[in-house]
Amino acid sequence: MRVGLISDTHGLLRPEARAHLLGCDYVVHAGDIGSPAILEELAALAPLIAVKGNNDTQPWAQALRETELVRIGPVFVYVIHDLKELDIDAAAKVSVVISGHSHKPAAECRDGVIYVNPGSCGPRRFSLPICVGEMTVSDDAISARVVDLSGAVHAVVSSPCRKMAVRR
Repeated sequence: MRVGLISDTHGLLRPEARAHLLGCDYVVHAGDIGSPAILEELAALAPLIAVKGNNDTQPWAQALRETELVRIGPVFVYVIHDLKELDIDAAAKVSVVISGHSHKPAAECRDGVIYVNPGSCGPRRFSLPICVGEMTVSDDAISARVVDLSGAVHAVVSSPCRKMAVRR
């Protein structure tokens, strides 16, 4: 199963990001969506799981939750915008935590849990790369990676938790 990971679009769904998400079994948006049109476009690609970000304050965003706990195949995934607000013992409940907010792409393993931040693919902020991510889930393995929209890989991690070599 292939799961597309996206965050911090801030109202802009770049064509390259949309192309990356084509063919996914699910799409997860980790907040700071910016517009209901983004949700509509993503939901047209695959079943959508989305959480509210700190900038999603408009009335359309009131229907979104701040966190989601979902099962994707055999894997429990927790989605939150700001990882600093994580309020669960992730190691006891989930295999993967997906977050956004910092705009910094990352995939790492901590205490047996894979943490993924797909970075930002919306308007460029700071000097950070424009990135998206993906997670693959099979019966006995999970892997996650974050790539910038030019195709360069920024982070890769897999289960059992081990960080993979990163190609730049």
